[in-house]
Amino acid sequence: MNAELLVSVSGVRETTRDAAIGFAEEMDQRGVRLSLLVAPRLKGGYRLTDDPTTRTWLCGRRGRGDAVVLHGYDQAATKPRRAEFAALPKHEALLRLTAADRIMEQVGLRTRLFAAPRWDVSAGAISALPELGFRLSLGLTGIHDLERNAVQKGRVYGIGEGFRAEPWWCRALVLGAARTARRGGMLRLAVSAAQLGRPGPRQAMLDAVDLALYHGAHSEVYRWEPVRAVRAA
Repeated sequence: MNAELLVSVSGVRETTRDAAIGFAEEMDQRGVRLSLLVAPRLKGGYRLTDDPTTRTWLCGRRGRGDAVVLHGYDQAATKPRRAEFAALPKHEALLRLTAADRIMEQVGLRTRLFAAPRWDVSAGAISALPELGFRLSLGLTGIHDLERNAVQKGRVYGIGEGFRAEPWWCRALVLGAARTARRGGMLRLAVSAAQLGRPGPRQAMLDAVDLALYHGAHSEVYRWEPVRAVRAA
């Protein structure tokens, strides 16, 4: 069985947009679609509502078949060294998710898919997501279907956004991706747009994608599919 290849990019903003655009063009040449992890706000005061160029690019990518995934609200740490949604109780998660959802609707990027910053999500946040209509929560080791309460196992191989970016890690990622693609199943690659501006991490991600395609992997994006009606014989 051929592997399913899922490639995601996070942290696209004014300062990283050119690197993300270049990587997306490389993926287009390979017939690989992207899942774009988008947060309405980022550290340093960045707001997506104040960046029309990035918004236009993201909307255009979705129009071409890429997926948009909500990636937190402002990615502020809730505790020292903890990611935004890693320890939130349900009521606090609801507040942040509601605010983020409204902004994403305002800028034309509303989505029913969620990936917590650093792929770390609390039980409270998981319980809040369905109340706001979210269908999938993407975790570090699997994809949680919130509608069916089922988890599809599959580990993220990433660079940046909580993952290391040293040369030894980049080599390990490429080898791990090739191994997963050979075995079939689901191969999840993730990279932050900031790391795409560095030649080593960028090349490692390109090599991982190329090896996956060499071993027969086919490109997909994160998506939620409704239950198909069973046709009577």
